Amino acid sequence: MTSGIPALTTPSTGSALQAVLLDMDGTLVDTEGFWWEVEVAVFAELGHQLLEEYREIVVGGPMHRSAAFLIKATGAKIALAELTALLNTRFSEMIGHGVPLMPGAKRLLAELAAHAVPTALVSASHREIIDRVLRTLGPEHFTLTVAGDEVERTKPHPDPYLAAAARLGVEPGRCAVVEDTITGVTAAEAAGCRVVAVPSVGAIPPGMGRTVVGSLEEVDLGFLQRLVTS
Repeated sequence: MTSGIPALTTPSTGSALQAVLLDMDGTLVDTEGFWWEVEVAVFAELGHQLLEEYREIVVGGPMHRSAAFLIKATGAKIALAELTALLNTRFSEMIGHGVPLMPGAKRLLAELAAHAVPTALVSASHREIIDRVLRTLGPEHFTLTVAGDEVERTKPHPDPYLAAAARLGVEPGRCAVVEDTITGVTAAEAAGCRVVAVPSVGAIPPGMGRTVVGSLEEVDLGFLQRLVTS
């Protein structure tokens, strides 16, 4: 189900849009399922079966929060730091040979680059993971990247998006953010950005300053420009 989707047209030269900030997992690359597969496998080795209902709780969250929840929910005997490192290592190994792009991601990134739109990749994933995924996405598509382990507080706090806007020298209110989880949407909205939500696992309801679409295929530069009108 989509909400408030303008018709796709050519970019508007009168837009107040200053930058586009994009989430990574589940938004540009189809990796949310990879994360869950790794989590299920690791906890199986620890002697615990993860309930499917846990998936929506941990999706899109910072690693330490997701790992802490799973330890508490299962009673697994493993330290948080050890589990976090283990999950990151396993995931990094899994994506070593590349990751699948979400429908529309390649076209959108190419269009933003063609029009020289300042673009940032803003993820709760750690730097090691982002750098591996960039081999597939192409680092040339991003003016800068912000990793979850490079800010004091990551999503759902606004810090990553505020940091990206500051480093780009733009106003958060003139940035369009593309996210796939309520955790990321919450972070972007708290930073004062306009948000396009493309739900990957859990549903995301429409809201003020938020547009919900079914796929990146419905998003182009003109669409993003029309979200930022002042």
